[in-house]
Amino acid sequence: MRTTTHNTSFTVLALGIAGALAFASNAHASGFQLKENSVKSMGSAFAGTAAKTGDSSVVVNNPAVMTQFEGNTFQVDVTAIDLSYEFKGSATDAFGRPVSGGQGGDAGGITPVPAMSYIRKLDNGVALGAMVSAPFGLKTEYEDGWVGRYFAHTSDVRIVDLTLSGAVDLSDRFSVGIGAIISRADVTLSKSVDFGTLLYSNPATRPLPFAQPQAADGFIEVEGSKTGFGWLVGAHFRPTDTVAIGVSYRSEIDYELSGTADWTVPGNVAAVFGASPLTAPLFKDGDVKADLTTPSVLSVGATWDATERLKLMASWAQTNWSSLREVRIRFDNPDPDAVEPFEWKDTAFSSIGAEYKLNDAWTLRGGVAFDETPTSLEHRTPRLPDDDRTWYSVGATWQVSDALDVNFGFTHIKPDDPKVDIVNSGTHIVGPFDGSANLYGVSAQYRF
Repeated sequence: MRTTTHNTSFTVLALGIAGALAFASNAHASGFQLKENSVKSMGSAFAGTAAKTGDSSVVVNNPAVMTQFEGNTFQVDVTAIDLSYEFKGSATDAFGRPVSGGQGGDAGGITPVPAMSYIRKLDNGVALGAMVSAPFGLKTEYEDGWVGRYFAHTSDVRIVDLTLSGAVDLSDRFSVGIGAIISRADVTLSKSVDFGTLLYSNPATRPLPFAQPQAADGFIEVEGSKTGFGWLVGAHFRPTDTVAIGVSYRSEIDYELSGTADWTVPGNVAAVFGASPLTAPLFKDGDVKADLTTPSVLSVGATWDATERLKLMASWAQTNWSSLREVRIRFDNPDPDAVEPFEWKDTAFSSIGAEYKLNDAWTLRGGVAFDETPTSLEHRTPRLPDDDRTWYSVGATWQVSDALDVNFGFTHIKPDDPKVDIVNSGTHIVGPFDGSANLYGVSAQYRF
């Protein structure tokens, strides 16, 4: 099946911003979501995250659980994401000729994802918490001049949250929590532009010798940033001494990105556009704006202390990606809006895991998860080689002292076979991606 994207030269920014935001973290959670805010939870594939105690990342995962802490708890997590994605297909230009260049190399790399959290439990059943985490984003980069250069080059997306949460016990077995989110989004992205094909599409410029596909490549880099605000709520129910159930909800966050577009236009192409007052203002450096909405997330978790040593856990989460219908780029220059449709669907994440207390010093854990993709073949681009994926996780906790524990985690994520088959301005790219990700995490928690 070939999917055709109808666009003009003005959609290059939309393809850049929309694609970068989507592709950024395809190897960890669906779309561009990052779950890596807790190494301890990662070791069990995030099973039971909304319900289990002893991990201060609950500040963002379910603030109601904070009432189960005592005194002060400080935690630092670092997860190194080793992403590998290699294109194994081919591309043709508007004339059906092979696009020059290689296959882009390994578009991934190693990216650290840090998190830091603090919880203060008061004597009156109230708990307060704060956390800095990165819920979305990662960097990917293809080699210069690859066959898919008109679709993607570099995508660097960083979304960082500061979450301030509070919780209170309503009874011995039930607590609720609420939080406020201050979120910062920073985006840098780039791609090549086939000005030769653009000039060939106009009969007036078609006779020019460089009005041919691949004959006049340019480049575009876009940077944008904005602060957004959101909220979260949670509840934690402990029907027995051995069972806990947690539910949390994170709101959508809207960002009105503001930034700049930096065009590199070949001299002969710039002369053609500059010759007419109608086209002279096009493809000029200037300011841009775009609206981005990160999705709401509903999470449910449960834990069961099957024995004094064995804990069983499960999670289910729905990420409401259907809120991301399109990305619309608005230019301060007289270019028309550029619109890139997403048409994503809501996704489900489910996991099961277990912990086993080996002795007073060591606890072992493991888990398996399945994560759906929000996209489909008809909307999948080289910036989004995203597909359903399976998680395999193991981890351990070393209880160094009564006050300090150190956690280790490893996850291997294997997506199904993502493929692209899409046309943009006459360029057709088709083929599979070969990819996977390994996550290595370490954290420390100190209680005082």
